[in-house]
Amino acid sequence: MTEVRVPNDLWDDDSEGAISAWLYEDGDRVEGGAIIAEVMNEKVAFELHAPVSGVLAILSPAEEAVRKGQVVARIAG
Repeated sequence: MTEVRVPNDLWDDDSEGAISAWLYEDGDRVEGGAIIAEVMNEKVAFELHAPVSGVLAILSPAEEAVRKGQVVARIAG
C-alpha cells in the first residue's frame, strides 16, 4: 500500500491548505500519474497526482484542512 501525501513543496509557509475536490471516489481504480485531487492554499489550486496505480482509499475528505506532508489517501496495488 502506498501513501499519498500533500507534497512538502506545494507552498512556501507552514499554513494549512484544504482538499477542494477529489476527482475520483473512494474505491476507484487510479493510474499512476493521474490527477486525483486538487489542494487549495490561499486561493491557489495545486494538483495532487497518484504516485502509483491501484485502488484509492481516501483518508481526508474534501474541504478538510490539510498540512504539508500529511497522508490524505492510500493506494493499494
